[in-house]
Amino acid sequence: MSITLSKNLEKIAPSATVAMTQLARDLKNQGKDVISLSAGEPDFDTPENIKKAAIEAITRGETKYTAVDGIDELKEAIINKFIRDNNLNFLKENISVAPGGKTIIYNAMVATLNPGDEVIIPKPFWVSYPDIVKLAGGTPVTIETSRNSNFKITADDLKKNITKNTKWIIINSPSNPTGEVYSSEELQSLVSVLKKYPNIYILSDDIYEHLLYEKKEKFTTIGEIDDEINSRTITMNGVSKAYSMTGWRIGYCGGPKKIIDSMRKLQGQSTSNPSSISQWAAVEALNGDQSFLKDWLDSFEMRRNKVVEMINSAKGLSCLKPKGAFYIYPSCEGVIGKKLTSGEEIKNDEDFAMNLLKNKSVGVVHGSAFGLSPYFRISYATSIEKLEEACKRIIDFCDELE
Repeated sequence: MSITLSKNLEKIAPSATVAMTQLARDLKNQGKDVISLSAGEPDFDTPENIKKAAIEAITRGETKYTAVDGIDELKEAIINKFIRDNNLNFLKENISVAPGGKTIIYNAMVATLNPGDEVIIPKPFWVSYPDIVKLAGGTPVTIETSRNSNFKITADDLKKNITKNTKWIIINSPSNPTGEVYSSEELQSLVSVLKKYPNIYILSDDIYEHLLYEKKEKFTTIGEIDDEINSRTITMNGVSKAYSMTGWRIGYCGGPKKIIDSMRKLQGQSTSNPSSISQWAAVEALNGDQSFLKDWLDSFEMRRNKVVEMINSAKGLSCLKPKGAFYIYPSCEGVIGKKLTSGEEIKNDEDFAMNLLKNKSVGVVHGSAFGLSPYFRISYATSIEKLEEACKRIIDFCDELE
């Protein structure tokens, strides 16, 4: 029997981060001493008060279908979070909850894009942005950044890439994969351009909002800068990163009612409601004690500093010290063209990542997956002991290249 697949799938590639994480997992299952630095997942356990809230929800019988895009209690918690942290005011009709932040982005794009519509995406980008846009029938328009700009776009960059077909721009701060953060002033400069184009929507991916290391800087989301901009912004967040709840699958957003209504309609015909138990856990996450975050941030900052120091000591590698998230994005330009002892040449960042995994059992994600070479991404969301050992192996790998 011949099986014919959707032509839409020909437009996209498998998620590189998921693929590298699975490859590292497979090698580990084969008995290899693999250290995976490819997954964007905190190694801390979900806080006890959140787990307790989930258990209590089960005991109460909160195990049935809920409203398609979230229970009222969670929407109220999200509304209060946006007021408390971001100076954003939403009604329940402006809030959507989905099974993961990725679903929020997918729903927003599928609900609004038509063939010919363009979405501006700074690169390097989170691996799924362009593919989601393509699946939704739109066209990703990427803007290349560099280390010189701390991997951030400027107002001029934005202006040059806007066309009559531009429908959205996606802003991710703190960034995956670079960990860089847009300041209030930098966002204000982008707002000054966007105010001239009232038909462009903004998707602000704030999933790493609470993972910010510069104590003197307050996190700013673009919607809080200007009310008119906020009226056409989807401000997206979730509980996965800040609360170490990746497996609970809860993402949420606030945005224009017309788009939120369309997202609800779409979700009603796809995933339907997120897990009822996860929703009650998320209520506690947003409303409950937030003090644990300080200890987590201190730990992440210590890990960041150690990894940046060690990677910058490796021959041919160099990286910036990011201000947020839990990633670094080193350049491997200095090892491109060098050879392994086997005689095999490192031709690009994907060669570097695959040979590092094969020869030193360290999993990272190549920069081309994020749209910008020759770089690679390290996640430091694991123990300091594993990070030090992994970095020693990376240093040894670079030392052995000829």
